[in-house]
Amino acid sequence: MKLVSKQLLSLQIYIKRSKMIKKAQDQGFTHPETIAYSQQLDTLLNRYQNIA
Repeated sequence: MKLVSKQLLSLQIYIKRSKMIKKAQDQGFTHPETIAYSQQLDTLLNRYQNIA
């Protein structure tokens, strides 16, 4: 179960990071959507780290 959760989180992290990078390239690092993606990515990374 945890392996599936970790794999799913890994995929979500990859997708969110890709979206954040694209938005930053298009709109800049301080664009509100870039910041929102960054915060969402932080949340996903924290969840990933907390899976034992």
